[in-house]
Amino acid sequence: MPSRRSQLQEDTYFRVLRMLQENPDLTQRDIAERLGLSTSGMNYCLNALIDKGWVKVQSFSQSKNKFGYIYVLTPQGIAEKALLAGRFLMRKMSEYEQLQAEIEALKVEMSCVNTTDTEGQKASKV
Repeated sequence: MPSRRSQLQEDTYFRVLRMLQENPDLTQRDIAERLGLSTSGMNYCLNALIDKGWVKVQSFSQSKNKFGYIYVLTPQGIAEKALLAGRFLMRKMSEYEQLQAEIEALKVEMSCVNTTDTEGQKASKV
């Protein structure tokens, strides 16, 4: 089982690849803000994706990015994004199921507390 840190890194890679596929001329700052990361952290992440061969930088004069470049997913990047999406979905479904179980346990716990409180109030009124 992968470590929590590697899962978080994989989730970040997936989210960045997803954003870039939808909007390749996002700036590092735009992506960082949307993901709640620092700009330097996003720079590190994008460089890692470029080093892996999943993303390449292309000049693009029509880009709204003032530096005139876009981030493009490579064919390998598109394939990796699909793999990451599957693992991301499985993790999120597991987290969802665990959260549902915790919510149900809390509901039971709260109904026991409420029942006890109600019985205590009835006894004190008698």
